[in-house]
Amino acid sequence: MTRVLFDLCGIDEGLRFSPYCWRVRYALAHKGLEVQTRPWRFSEKQALAFADHDKVPVLVDGDEVVTDSYEILRYLDRTYPEAPLLGEGLAEARGRFFKHYAERSLAPAMMRTIIMDLLNAIHPDDRAYFRESREKRFGRTLEEFHSPAKGLAQLDAALEPLRGRLKEADYLDGVAPAGADYLVFGSFMWARCVSSADLVSNADPVHGWLERMLDQHGGLGRKALRITDIEGAYR
Repeated sequence: MTRVLFDLCGIDEGLRFSPYCWRVRYALAHKGLEVQTRPWRFSEKQALAFADHDKVPVLVDGDEVVTDSYEILRYLDRTYPEAPLLGEGLAEARGRFFKHYAERSLAPAMMRTIIMDLLNAIHPDDRAYFRESREKRFGRTLEEFHSPAKGLAQLDAALEPLRGRLKEADYLDGVAPAGADYLVFGSFMWARCVSSADLVSNADPVHGWLERMLDQHGGLGRKALRITDIEGAYR
């Protein structure tokens, strides 16, 4: 059985930058499950018609097709209970908090900081769609939305809860990473893959956590292709 993950790619098929896909890739590695990733672009909606969905990640696991990163983590816990990611009851509810924290506090601040880098990392065939859809969402042009100074200030404030937790433990989930760490770290992998912007200072407790997360699962995050690795080839 071949397990397949449809994974967003950019100007190079190896440039995988979706924060939601990174959540799933780390979760699969956490479970020790092999997966074949399949590159997908924003303009390839039809390729996901079989899943009755138009966004990635989409995980195909035998006869099962699962969409939405958080639901995929829940599916993995149900189907492969060894090495839990989220747990049940109150533990799972805690995971939902980290999902919303990453999506509603961290991602908007990062987006304001790296939006133009992100646009340049996206495949040229996808840029018109990305610009139109995001400008509609933001109610302004990408250029008007882009404000690194404001974005970094917003991010600095949003990181306070992480700093508090990471002064207590090496990982959000304690002595070892699990679902909470992956839900949050996906956003940092998104920024790392498409931009060279320094989002966190070396003295910040969050920086140490990021370094530890990059080294997890055989250096899964550290080995990922970044825009800085390939930008010269696409000028």
